[in-house]
Amino acid sequence: MIGRSGNPTLRDSTFGNSDHHPYGEAMTVEGTVNKAFIMLALLMGGAFAAWSMYTNGQNVIPYAIGGAIIGLILALVISFVPKAAPYLAPVYAICEGLFLGALSANYETLYQGITLQAALITISIFIALLVAYKARIIKATENFKLGVFAATGGVALVYLLSFVLGMFGITVPYLHDNSLLGIGISIVIVIIAALNLVLDFDFIESGAQHGAPKYMEWYGAFGLMVTLVWLYIEILRLLSKLRSRD
Repeated sequence: MIGRSGNPTLRDSTFGNSDHHPYGEAMTVEGTVNKAFIMLALLMGGAFAAWSMYTNGQNVIPYAIGGAIIGLILALVISFVPKAAPYLAPVYAICEGLFLGALSANYETLYQGITLQAALITISIFIALLVAYKARIIKATENFKLGVFAATGGVALVYLLSFVLGMFGITVPYLHDNSLLGIGISIVIVIIAALNLVLDFDFIESGAQHGAPKYMEWYGAFGLMVTLVWLYIEILRLLSKLRSRD
């Protein structure tokens, strides 16, 4: 059985339940990387468009909200219907780009240079973990996977609880403030998000080794993009907490 990924879009059963085509093209790591770069380019294009509109004084709130909602819907559809990934994953990237562009521009007006810092840190973490994984310095053992999976689920539940309570005017203590404990919580969440990259690398590699069908390259790239978007947002939030204490 292919290993578990903490990323909810990359489940144990995803590759196992996908149709295998012994006489057709199979998924490869290189193909998945190429798809990931395509999605990244589309995401950056959407982000640049939203950023440009924001800096020109246009109202980007509808784009941010629309991008976030449509992106979430597409993510759910892709998660349950992997065959749709080649068609929906690029659209998901554009929607997330619109959301991230508007979000980043808003943070940039509050703390100049914060978005570049967040992007560089995200890229650095990605490269460092990829190198560590390829060198087998970090190994995605079953216990490691279970731990990250449980931690990721815990973070998701806390955010869901925060969202629900926020509708009633109740704030979850320390989750969003810039206290030392609040910063510590953000650091832990960033670490959990980063460790999901290791599981994503392992999951994609396993899929290629098991001869998953070609369309799963788009699915693997989509799952990797979900983790990178989450990691970037968490780093952005952490930096904003640190900058607000100055």
